[in-house]
Amino acid sequence: MGGTVNRTLIATVTDCPGVLNRVASLFRRRAYNIESLTVSHTEKEGVSRMTIVVDSRRTDAGKVAQNLEKLIDVIRVEDITDTPAILHDLALIKVRISDRLARSEILRIADSFQARLVDMCPNTAMVELAGSETKIDTVVEALRSHGILEMVRTGRVAMVRGVHDSDVEEMTSTELRMNAWEEGGSQWQE
Repeated sequence: MGGTVNRTLIATVTDCPGVLNRVASLFRRRAYNIESLTVSHTEKEGVSRMTIVVDSRRTDAGKVAQNLEKLIDVIRVEDITDTPAILHDLALIKVRISDRLARSEILRIADSFQARLVDMCPNTAMVELAGSETKIDTVVEALRSHGILEMVRTGRVAMVRGVHDSDVEEMTSTELRMNAWEEGGSQWQE
């Protein structure tokens, strides 16, 4: 695995109760330190996607992937760090507005970084921003002088660019495995 500090793993898992708990328990038992974990539904019913960011200086991403693949609810794990991919975070940032000049400066910052103003009150503004961690960090620093009252970030979501032959093969394989899983109740069929 290359020299990148943060490794991005994509885990495709069954969408059923307890999966996130089993993954989190694995991280706890093995003392893995995870930088971010984002979970969401996918385009396939019954399948969820976990985007896991691991600091490779503290945690071996290869071992994380190997141990994840042992879990019954995990369909596939892939380290996409060295693959062309789109990596984005989402942030909501609530900023103090002290006067009209501050309001116009906040609007200018939001506009120059293609952020959206999602809430404006007499004393606060809320900015929504999607993009790379670096872009979000830059906006946070630009807004810091106005007084950040509250901030939340989703953590990284990622998607590999383009379509690969292995993706088409994997789609068929995953469909077969999901059907076998559904027919066998809660027991995963290899």
